[in-house]
Amino acid sequence: MKAKTVFYCTECGNETPKWQGKCPACGSWNTIVEQPAETGIKTRAAGGSKRNSHDRQRSRPKRISEVETTDELRFHTGLSELDRVLGGGAVRGSLVLVGGAPGIGKSTLMLQICGQLCHFAKVLYVSGEESERQIKLRAERLDVHDDNLYLLTETDMGSMIESVLEMRPDVLIVDSIQTMYNSDLTTAPGSIGQVKDCTMALMQLAKGQNITVFVIGHVNKEGSIAGPKVLEHMVDCVLYFEGESHMSYRILHAAKNRFGATNEIGVFEMEDGGLSQVPNPSELLLSGRPVDAPGTCVACIMEGARPVLAEIQALLAPSGFGNPRRTSNGFDYNRAMLLLAVLEKRGGLMVNTCDAYVNVIGGLSVDEPAADLAAVVAMASSFRDRPVPNDLAAVGEVGLTGELRSVSTLNQRLSEVQRLGFTKCLIPMRGSEKVAEPEGLQLIRVRNIRETLAAIL
Repeated sequence: MKAKTVFYCTECGNETPKWQGKCPACGSWNTIVEQPAETGIKTRAAGGSKRNSHDRQRSRPKRISEVETTDELRFHTGLSELDRVLGGGAVRGSLVLVGGAPGIGKSTLMLQICGQLCHFAKVLYVSGEESERQIKLRAERLDVHDDNLYLLTETDMGSMIESVLEMRPDVLIVDSIQTMYNSDLTTAPGSIGQVKDCTMALMQLAKGQNITVFVIGHVNKEGSIAGPKVLEHMVDCVLYFEGESHMSYRILHAAKNRFGATNEIGVFEMEDGGLSQVPNPSELLLSGRPVDAPGTCVACIMEGARPVLAEIQALLAPSGFGNPRRTSNGFDYNRAMLLLAVLEKRGGLMVNTCDAYVNVIGGLSVDEPAADLAAVVAMASSFRDRPVPNDLAAVGEVGLTGELRSVSTLNQRLSEVQRLGFTKCLIPMRGSEKVAEPEGLQLIRVRNIRETLAAIL
């Protein structure tokens, strides 16, 4: 008899009775796959003995006033940068997915927090990729040694969950989800069905036993976490660990966080002894900035509640072809093209025949409108080949009519600009009437693009 199979979308998880080219739920093309319709892991992950769904005790509705919340829900991981991204610390009973490119430092980050968590919690580190000896050697290099840290090399999800239920750790780390498999399924480890089923088992384990679970996930060639898109919907937090291969700095940011904001970032530096925290990323991103060079300007953007100074560079040169080339790195391409059009129409600079290149230094991705003014100043500086003063920063949003619009948290941005040693700052006239001028920082208020260019170039 033919085994029963199901079809479901790898993007949204929607199940369909037959294969289709387009998912009827999310509209994605070529995402419907076929997998055997088999049962999941038969364990007591959610608490209770092995029993079927009819014998399981049914949950009862509660009034929201009866639900208790305690101050002990959160705990610190020992790394303030990770705590910042998580929203103030890890939450008990949560499932956190950490993704990143190979060799970026995911396992190093997880093993480092083990050294801090073991001071007050029992930690189980499950590895399906490395042997116990390999983990021990890396732990010695990171100076991680504590009797509360337990190692387990296992890829069978059922055996791993039985070990967890027997040991009952406070924190569980799984490295990685693509190596775990359910023996009840016939597909290979790392397949869509295996990843989905194993993640569901870990979610039930975290919620049922009140265990904080960190799961490491691989990324595909597009940079997203490998496996079905529904995987990111199942977990509580999705963290991406990113960095340039030729640089030692790493940036951790949250793509999803049910317990905090998703726009916080944590900055680390990879050293011989592991990852070290960078509490002041502005100084890092501005290090090595050229002096009296045209085509560069500093913007102050907000990463969550943290103001960060970023250097935006632009290069405009006459094009040798009929169709100028336009490239953007770290800055939204469509936004850069919009600002070029505004600069020509409202600023009076003939940039339509120029090749344009925009770059954000340090591997930072800027998607905030407050960086518009700095990008426009850098473009105009490169076009006129006149340097922007080294002690000047720019904050403001640019509209299609060339006007400058106000931005949020301006006082906090200006305080960071003044702290980093800048003496001048371009800000929009509109919305800055009540802004206090920090000591030692001159505020240059402008209404539009033409006033900006006349003031500094």
